[in-house]
Amino acid sequence: MGGTALALEVADLSAGYGPVRALRHVSLDVPEGAVVTVLGGNGAGKSTLLRAVSRTLSFHGGTVTSGTVTFGGRALGGLAPDRVVAAGVSQVPEGRQVFARMTVEDNLRAGALGARGERGARGDRATKAAALKRVHELFPVLADRAHQRAGLLSGGEQQMLAVGRALMASPKLLLLDEPSLGLAPLMAARIADTIREINAQGTAVLLVEQNAALALRLASRAYVLEVGEVTLSGPAAELAASDEVRRRYLGVVDEDAAADAAGAATAHPVLSRWEDAR
Repeated sequence: MGGTALALEVADLSAGYGPVRALRHVSLDVPEGAVVTVLGGNGAGKSTLLRAVSRTLSFHGGTVTSGTVTFGGRALGGLAPDRVVAAGVSQVPEGRQVFARMTVEDNLRAGALGARGERGARGDRATKAAALKRVHELFPVLADRAHQRAGLLSGGEQQMLAVGRALMASPKLLLLDEPSLGLAPLMAARIADTIREINAQGTAVLLVEQNAALALRLASRAYVLEVGEVTLSGPAAELAASDEVRRRYLGVVDEDAAADAAGAATAHPVLSRWEDAR
């Protein structure tokens, strides 16, 4: 990456579930302090990629078959998931997955279990207190509802709690799996603003999203996964301007092709009548 320090480096990574290959020789980098997004449709391998990085793939019946994942120059392969968290990588899984019967406060405490402590127990307490203050500043509603069961929160509030829980471990890299999934546009925009703020505070982000427009606005660099392979990569602004990305992921129709189609419909009376009847 041209001399830029890397937080995360994935090199030639392949993974699968039994005979099914979900990732094929995937390589990507996340520079320190950057937001990088991975785009792709259902089944592209996006969630598998995040699980491989966080070492939680085995919980879903998957295995890494080749390749390496390093974070801050340290190999993550072979580490237990809690040691990955201790190394500075936290994941927010798809679908929020908060502990519904536990309070908001207890959910956040659970996230702090993997925090990287400093100078013994006293340092641990200081680190956790600072993390909780940060979470409450980002999400004031979580302070207001500290003693409420997480399952009673709205979908947007549960997503805030899932992100806040991951931040309680004071990560250097946050893995976000479909944070806007199932949220109303206004709430998705609020989550996007929070991701910007988290990043501005110095946390790198690897963002998996089907909402390509939102993801490309947030990220500095983007990768496109299709059937487990990286098919496009580059600066997010360049991918956002790419005709292929605009057509396949942003819902933008090629204007020349649209004009040609309109002309063909006008010239074809049967097609024109069918279009008029729709």
